[in-house]
Amino acid sequence: MRLLLVEDDPVLGDGLKTGLSQAGFTVDWAQDGAAADAALDCEQFALAILDLGLPRLEGLEVLRRLRRRGQTLPVLILTARDSTGEKVAGLDAGADDYLIKPIDLDELAARIRALLRRAGGRAAPVLEVGPLRLDPASHQVELEGQPVNLSTREFSILQLLVENAGRVISRSQLEAALYGWGDSLESNAVEVHIHHLRKKLGSDSIRTLRGVGYTFPR
Repeated sequence: MRLLLVEDDPVLGDGLKTGLSQAGFTVDWAQDGAAADAALDCEQFALAILDLGLPRLEGLEVLRRLRRRGQTLPVLILTARDSTGEKVAGLDAGADDYLIKPIDLDELAARIRALLRRAGGRAAPVLEVGPLRLDPASHQVELEGQPVNLSTREFSILQLLVENAGRVISRSQLEAALYGWGDSLESNAVEVHIHHLRKKLGSDSIRTLRGVGYTFPR
């Protein structure tokens, strides 16, 4: 899943980007509010992690502009501002969660997964479709009770398809969800990952609708 991290502290931002990437997320990092506002206006993210004390545009104003555009993207505020009034202001402006720095990285990743579950309209932490079981927290996949070894990108593609089982996801949607700024992307990268997934899960596990996209059958 592709996240936007908005943090002006270079040391903290680098640590969060590295840690969340190791947790399986694709992370783009904006270091000021204006850059974040522009990215949120024209690019697709699954969730935003937003600091409040930002140069060029305050974090709360970034959030207000996002909500005025009608965007329902989950937003987790991560800030050193810890007064009750500031928490109330952030949540009332449209934030979905509010955390105080410093934060344990495991807790942050768990909060992100919880917000993504809620945004996807599901309560169960583990995804199950037919004989397939996928656990976003542990990055483990089982097919008919047997573990399946997947690369990080293969897991991310499969998770997105399983979360949308029965619906068609286009190649451009997969690319937008999985590849961040600066990532090199070969023209056939998605097709290669799909090919590897079919070898591991079965040739009929993912269906192609030519010229439209891919679907994981219910």
